[in-house]
Amino acid sequence: MYKKIHLCKITYKNELVAGIIDMKVTGKELCKHAKPGQFLNIKCENGLTAILRRPISICDIDQEKREVRFIFQIKGDGTRLLANKQIGESVDILGPLGNPFTISDKYSSPIIIGGGIGVFPLLMLAKKLQNIQPKILLGFRNKNLVVLENEFKKVSPDTIVATDDGSYGYHGYVTQLLKQNLESKINDIVYACGPEPMLKIIKTLCEEYRIPCQLSMEQRMGCGIGACLVCACKTKSKDNDWEYKHVCKDGPVFWGNEVIFDE
Repeated sequence: MYKKIHLCKITYKNELVAGIIDMKVTGKELCKHAKPGQFLNIKCENGLTAILRRPISICDIDQEKREVRFIFQIKGDGTRLLANKQIGESVDILGPLGNPFTISDKYSSPIIIGGGIGVFPLLMLAKKLQNIQPKILLGFRNKNLVVLENEFKKVSPDTIVATDDGSYGYHGYVTQLLKQNLESKINDIVYACGPEPMLKIIKTLCEEYRIPCQLSMEQRMGCGIGACLVCACKTKSKDNDWEYKHVCKDGPVFWGNEVIFDE
């Protein structure tokens, strides 16, 4: 798998909503090799405040402009330092990393479902599937946190937004919308990214309706290349037992029937 350190220049920065930063950087080689579902491991500063790189999913690429787009939430020192960088500054990026979503001609009626910051890596996937107009379900806690809705709707008009509190769109959890769609039995695969409780429900629903699903797991990471054990994920082994795999190296995308969620 292609992976390399790149020195990329920031070409765009915007705060979508409070604490959510939309950033684009130059990256000819990154654009050439990146696939939906992969991520970047970004060095946020040269000092000691944030020694470890921060894993951030690839949101989109622009081949013509040779730009890579990623969106992240400010959660700690590292992401705060990254958010403080200005247009024109350089960023040290290792990537692209991880296993991507599986795109195959055998699937003609996909559902893409994301929750919260888990919607970001799904935009590139949606664009790759634009010719078959995927069903897109996006879930947020409230209206103030809704992002990228219009961009997803440009890809597929069949996009629905749900908010937990009913302040915008469908009132309820986005997994409720998924259940309603699976009941129609017209879809043949589900692609998902979001918090673990949501992914656990999605896995259960897909098993109930006997439809394959791919889950992009969100885990804290250390090295990003499988050398440490920070991002261990419990999965089924070949002998029908279980084993730990690395989200950074073996994922972040797994087939739903591989993943074991603790009760």
